[in-house]
Amino acid sequence: MTDKGEKMNDETFNLSMRKFLKTVGVTSQQKIEEAVRAALDGGTLPEGGLPVKVILEIPAVGLTHTVSGEIRTDGDV
Repeated sequence: MTDKGEKMNDETFNLSMRKFLKTVGVTSQQKIEEAVRAALDGGTLPEGGLPVKVILEIPAVGLTHTVSGEIRTDGDV
């Protein structure tokens, strides 16, 4: 329950969260592809892997979550 005594609608929550995450995934992939292709075209694409980090924040609930990884460009997965 919230401070106002209201209940959270789980279906609405799950649907809106999935919609948000889908938007994040699609737009992030587009931006990554654009940046990597621009670096490739400009001759500045590093060999091997690209370190990547995403920071998810929801200030209203005190959430900060970091995901780090690597995006490979050399054929080695």
